[in-house]
Amino acid sequence: MARTPSFTCSDCGAVHSKWSGRCDACGAWNSIIEEAPVVAGPGRRASSGGGRSIALSDLADETPPPPRTRCGIDELDRVLGGGLVPASALLVGGDPGIGKSTLLLQAAARFAETGLGVIYVSGEEAAAQVRMRAQRLGLASAPVRLATETNLRDILSTLDRERPDLAVIDSIQTMWSDSVEAAPGSVSQVRAAAHDLVTFAKRRGTAVVLVGHVTKEGQIAGPRVVEHMVDTVLYFEGERGHQFRILRAVKNRFGPADEIGVFEMTGAGLAEVSNPSALFLSDRDRESPGTAVFAGIEGTRPVLAEIQALVSPSPQPQARRSVVGWDAGRLAMILAVLESRCAIPFAGLDVYLNIAGGLRIGEPAADLAVAAALVSAREDVALPADMVVFGEISLSGALRPASQTENRLKEAEKLGFTQAALPERSAGAVPRGVGVRRFPDLVAFVGEMFGAG
Repeated sequence: MARTPSFTCSDCGAVHSKWSGRCDACGAWNSIIEEAPVVAGPGRRASSGGGRSIALSDLADETPPPPRTRCGIDELDRVLGGGLVPASALLVGGDPGIGKSTLLLQAAARFAETGLGVIYVSGEEAAAQVRMRAQRLGLASAPVRLATETNLRDILSTLDRERPDLAVIDSIQTMWSDSVEAAPGSVSQVRAAAHDLVTFAKRRGTAVVLVGHVTKEGQIAGPRVVEHMVDTVLYFEGERGHQFRILRAVKNRFGPADEIGVFEMTGAGLAEVSNPSALFLSDRDRESPGTAVFAGIEGTRPVLAEIQALVSPSPQPQARRSVVGWDAGRLAMILAVLESRCAIPFAGLDVYLNIAGGLRIGEPAADLAVAAALVSAREDVALPADMVVFGEISLSGALRPASQTENRLKEAEKLGFTQAALPERSAGAVPRGVGVRRFPDLVAFVGEMFGAG
């Protein structure tokens, strides 16, 4: 029986039964393409017998941890979970021009200097362009072998012959497989290329790094199944006009997820930032209304960041809510709790919220710091300059404790903060140099700190 073709959106990977001009899943226009069905060999069925017997083991078997190779770039080694694992597949995504190729060329050179065999395959740039970047970064003498090719069959044949320890593919969207009848960059091509490269990594023991483009929503372009295929997914974040970059692990089978590495873009490439907390804090010598310092946790690392808020009368009938670096839906929730539980109205007021330094915060423990910055801006009353704030706010106005209280306070003490405001039920030892003020709910916090509510 002939199989009917399927139609897939090249932007989000959604599958449709028929072609249409607009994808119902992501709303993109003219992004749906036809995919030929996969036909099994004659007489083959998925449920038929004849396969080889596979070896089984129990959970009690003690398997040694995989060996790791550190490149010496501490921020990258931290995000990888302690170093590069053989036979692993990594996917690195980020906006165009953010510095992905620069970071990977620096990492490839450092890994090659440790004795690993490294091949860098560029499908977007000519060899002369890559060499020019290497000279600018001072890496021209690094023992990295370079290739410029997009034909997947030729790339795999070369890798199979050379058997390197690390292969960098820049980028997966430029790879073209002659076994798939689709244009390069399409869902079918990306999926097939990623599958073949990941299979090669597992078969030959070569670590493979794939560079992926991102969509306007900030997600890696192509089917989401590619993220499921690889062992590690890293996002390289930052603004083009800002010199700081954040490498974030959103998936890691060999280490903690949500770990971050912080870099600074310089004329000589990406430089490590060993103390990101100082980076994300502005001048804290004097008190400033509308600011609060949040003691957060990114992976295993405590990070302090300044939350800035501005509240002003709105000239428009519909007040504006603008957020950078935080979730807009959570801001609406905090405003609603402040209005209903603390009797602090924000109707007719424009609200602007920003996380200093380009950091993006996702943990709920930032709720209390955001509320403090909002009330501080509205009442024009500054928090103490040496105070950090953290805690989750429930819809009832109660404050819920955050995890790793001790690590947050130790980081605050290291940077000279002597006060902390946190939920009443927070557990953990308190450093000797930090005075803690505990609050049961948001009403008590706002009343004591600002005299409002």
